[in-house]
Amino acid sequence: MGIFQRMKNGLIRFMYGRNGMDQLNRALFWLYIGIFLAQTVFSMLRLQTLALICEILLWPLMVLIFFRMFSKNLYKRREENQKWVNWWWRFKSRSAGARERHADKDHKYFTCKNCKTICRVPVGKGKIIITCPKCGAKIEAKT
Repeated sequence: MGIFQRMKNGLIRFMYGRNGMDQLNRALFWLYIGIFLAQTVFSMLRLQTLALICEILLWPLMVLIFFRMFSKNLYKRREENQKWVNWWWRFKSRSAGARERHADKDHKYFTCKNCKTICRVPVGKGKIIITCPKCGAKIEAKT
């Protein structure tokens, strides 16, 4: 067995039972890269105060990334990751839904004030009263 194979096996044994890179760590890593690039640009532009602020942000971010990566408390790290994934999915689906609703010229969309449900009605019906299908609240609106 070669030296690289032994190093690989040692790394695998070391990482066994640890968190590794999950979606939240990848997002934190890309944030780190973005701040690092901003710090580089600020340094080249001789904006030392902004470069120093970026450098101050980089150190705790790097510590957090390594802490999460090498943590053996898998339950907590998976819980944090799941919260991040849920938030990111809601953010992406909300923006995709907004684009689709904006492109739809045959319907008008209203948001219920009570439960925030989006209600869709056809355009050109005049002034109507919409009943929310989720909570039953009445919405008076003009299509």
